[in-house]
Amino acid sequence: MNIEFNKNEDALKMSLSAIKQKLEKIYQGGGTKAIKKQKEKNKLTPRERIDYLTDKDKPFIEIGAFAGYEMYEQEGGCPAGGTVAGIGYVSGRQCVILANDQTVKAGAWFPITGKKNLRLQEIAMENHLPVIYLVDSAGVFLPMQDEIFPDKEHFGRIFRNNARMSAMGITQIAAVMGACVAGGAYLPIMSDETLMVEGNGSIYLAGPYLVKAAIGEDVDTETLGGAMTHTEISGIADYKFKTEQECLDHVKRVMSLLGKKSTAGFDRSTPRPPKKNAEELYGIFAAEGKQYDMLDIIHRITDDSDFEQFKQEYGKTIICGYGRIDGWAVGIVANQRKIVKSKKGEMQMGGVIYNDSADKAARFIMNCNQKKIPLVFLQDVTGFMVGSRSEHAGIIKDGAKLVNAVANSVVPKITVIIGNSYGAGNYAMCGKAYDPRFIYAWPSAKIAVMGGDAAAKTLLQIEVASLKAKGREITPEAEQKLLSDIKSKYDKQTSPCYAAARLWVDGIIDPLDTRKVIAEGIAAANHNPEIADFKTGVFQV
Repeated sequence: MNIEFNKNEDALKMSLSAIKQKLEKIYQGGGTKAIKKQKEKNKLTPRERIDYLTDKDKPFIEIGAFAGYEMYEQEGGCPAGGTVAGIGYVSGRQCVILANDQTVKAGAWFPITGKKNLRLQEIAMENHLPVIYLVDSAGVFLPMQDEIFPDKEHFGRIFRNNARMSAMGITQIAAVMGACVAGGAYLPIMSDETLMVEGNGSIYLAGPYLVKAAIGEDVDTETLGGAMTHTEISGIADYKFKTEQECLDHVKRVMSLLGKKSTAGFDRSTPRPPKKNAEELYGIFAAEGKQYDMLDIIHRITDDSDFEQFKQEYGKTIICGYGRIDGWAVGIVANQRKIVKSKKGEMQMGGVIYNDSADKAARFIMNCNQKKIPLVFLQDVTGFMVGSRSEHAGIIKDGAKLVNAVANSVVPKITVIIGNSYGAGNYAMCGKAYDPRFIYAWPSAKIAVMGGDAAAKTLLQIEVASLKAKGREITPEAEQKLLSDIKSKYDKQTSPCYAAARLWVDGIIDPLDTRKVIAEGIAAANHNPEIADFKTGVFQV
């Protein structure tokens, strides 16, 4: 191991350690007092419910753990967006699981809660996965109702999706383990089966206090909307259970009885681990401004460290090729971060997309769609090449071809941002706006329109020019402080935590989990047998 490798390893592991410390705090939900209240009611926490429900010999991939991170601080925060969710296995069937966290503001829905739930429903619909809702929520967080209630991508979209998924033949099971209030009451009733826990589960459009205020009726929670009421009188719920464990056991039984469906038919052989040591991923990756060979990363992700390059000697700043990940056949599109020599003998900067690399990647993506091979994008990109030479060569035209191919791709796309994700490079390499089935970030990821130093200097120039236009001078000391303040703010906004808080990525992962999340993503995608015809529309030539 050389000194540079050790420095890289230390830096990435330090970032990973910081992420894990933040996650530990997030996993506490609303805190020890709120958890204690749950226990006093014989209720499990959402993570305990998911742990009890899911198969122990299969992975559970949590989605959106950082949702809401450092947001809503004036309201007391919203850890994990007030919902624990992800993809796991129940009775051997891969499915989407959403569990309200009653310890966070009684499970109330913040704007990010709605966005997170819609993201999980999107995953279920794209991949035809069954959905299990573990319901325990007080409904919309009223102080922010204008940001969660009325718009197209707000709270009501959840129930629209319930109806659409039912029409698509996607199984939905709702286990009501606590409150299910107001508009939220429609979610379990629009599911295929509704289960309730006696004493704790309740479903009603208006609670006892609102009923008293609205019509003057005095009624207790159980009589109004408890498990007995809805299984014996209204017929709204299908089953009732004395404990949460009994309720979750029945969910397992229902899942075990689901019929098998056809698949997309993506090719999978016997999984094989990489021949090259995956632990070395920590030391190979180099931070912004430093070179490394992306092939060294790829060889520690693919089965047998085997990777067949496409057009190896052409367009070298993007690597394209075929391999397998946990047995699944994949096409990989990755940014090369070391300086390379072009076909004309010119030196090209790593992490930059040139005309030839854009052309190559567009063609490769078309090939993978032709062959029905899922695509994996490994991002460490600073953007497209700029300057008169590139403009005259038609960089915008060639970039448009790549963006077109990515946008119209019909095979599953899974994106992992391992380093930079800047500007139009984010789009061309299948950023969030281009509908990857799943998108993850390493702790080293940076997502922004441009790098922090460049952005800070640009913003500083604008600020200084504005001050001068008003007849004000700025001292070198004040200019340096202003630069530092701008860079600090910008760096925070480019961090993976900032991105994950807003669900620009599904999660921040340990580099060693890269194979696992890609493999589980393709396994999920394989459940949807419907693959549209690949059409690109008009290409600029």
